[in-house]
Amino acid sequence: MNSNEIISDIKQPKKKTHPFWRFFWLTFLVVSLGYAWYSFYAPSNGIKWSTVSNQESLINNSNKNTLVFFTAEWCSPCRIMKREVFADKKVEEIMNSKFRAILIDVDNPKTKEIVNQYKANVTPTTILLDSEGKVVRHIVGKIEKDKFLEMLLNI
Repeated sequence: MNSNEIISDIKQPKKKTHPFWRFFWLTFLVVSLGYAWYSFYAPSNGIKWSTVSNQESLINNSNKNTLVFFTAEWCSPCRIMKREVFADKKVEEIMNSKFRAILIDVDNPKTKEIVNQYKANVTPTTILLDSEGKVVRHIVGKIEKDKFLEMLLNI
């Protein structure tokens, strides 16, 4: 047996890392988890959402216009809109007083007919219907709060 072979079998003691790196990685982990939680957080709001499963129940014989919001559980921009737009008190007030709000899950097999009819294959999709059920606005994608408020006030 060579002396080189004997030396290679001896395990070298592991160097201790500097305390800064432990602090850095722990902080990075905590901040990352906080950001992930915030990304998926969607607070409840005061909008009176309805759910429908067919076209007949979508058209309501009332004086109010209808806002249809196509969403999905996995949709991040939908969650952002729920957090930043629908949780706003002014938006809640306008929506509850002037609109009938309908929330449609695009993954629900019962709503496939409505999703196909309004071509809402991309989430989020927001559709404004007049009191007769005609499409007034069809918006695909996330809408910022200011633009959303402007759209509601101009209808």
